[in-house]
Amino acid sequence: MEMKRIIGVVVLAIGLVLLGFAYHSTNAPMEKISDAMTGRYSNQTMWYFAVGVAAAVGGGLLALFGSRK
Repeated sequence: MEMKRIIGVVVLAIGLVLLGFAYHSTNAPMEKISDAMTGRYSNQTMWYFAVGVAAAVGGGLLALFGSRK
């Protein structure tokens, strides 16, 4: 396996872990109160979602197409 593919798989895994953190963060009691009062999640939760999606997509693409020359 090429180094680019390995890095892609690692970044994909990190992205999925961050998405898991974001999902669990949305179920926290303070997050539910914040969502009920303001209609949106906290900045930290939104960063987890944004960075998690970006890392998962980027890592997946790198893992799929990283070995092409």
